[in-house]
Amino acid sequence: MRIAELSRRSGVSVPTIKFYLREGLLAPGEGTARNQASYGEAHERRLRLVRALVEVGGLSLAAVREVLAASDGDAVPDVLGRVRRQAVAADRGGADRGCADDAVARLITRRGWVVDAAHPAAQALAHVLATAALLGRDDFPALVDRCAAACEELAAAEAESLAGRWTGAGAAEDVVVGAVLGDAALTALRRLAQADATRRAFGGAG
Repeated sequence: MRIAELSRRSGVSVPTIKFYLREGLLAPGEGTARNQASYGEAHERRLRLVRALVEVGGLSLAAVREVLAASDGDAVPDVLGRVRRQAVAADRGGADRGCADDAVARLITRRGWVVDAAHPAAQALAHVLATAALLGRDDFPALVDRCAAACEELAAAEAESLAGRWTGAGAAEDVVVGAVLGDAALTALRRLAQADATRRAFGGAG
């Protein structure tokens, strides 16, 4: 198919497709004539994946490039780890992190999680706790503790849904899509639950 048809089928504009080609996020098409190329279903599938990572997952182009490179070559667990690391907000520093780092390390130990306290998600959580302390939210650590218990159940459900997708053609890509869409769905579900809880507690539209 020509680039215009690829654009129509994927929902990605022609200028954006050309940008992805220049950035190496999409493989070149098969040359058919001067300044013309033909594209196939693999290009359409890759475009849909890139679009999901950027628009739904909120990943930067640099992060997308790393995830795509991993999905093309690494084992599925490695790809999943890369996706989850890229999706975590970068540590911004600025707050006194000593106590917060210790609190996160204790949380990891208390929950029995097999994860390094230096994990980007742990660092991001420490930044959140430090910021909450600066804002006088002394109740926040207890809230995080309750959220951790709920997240264990969510993570177990996600792991169960991935159980049958660890092998076979396209396995890494399937796992990437599941991880990114899962994060977006979780955020949306939390907002819905918050709206319901607020309405029940205070009345009004939530």
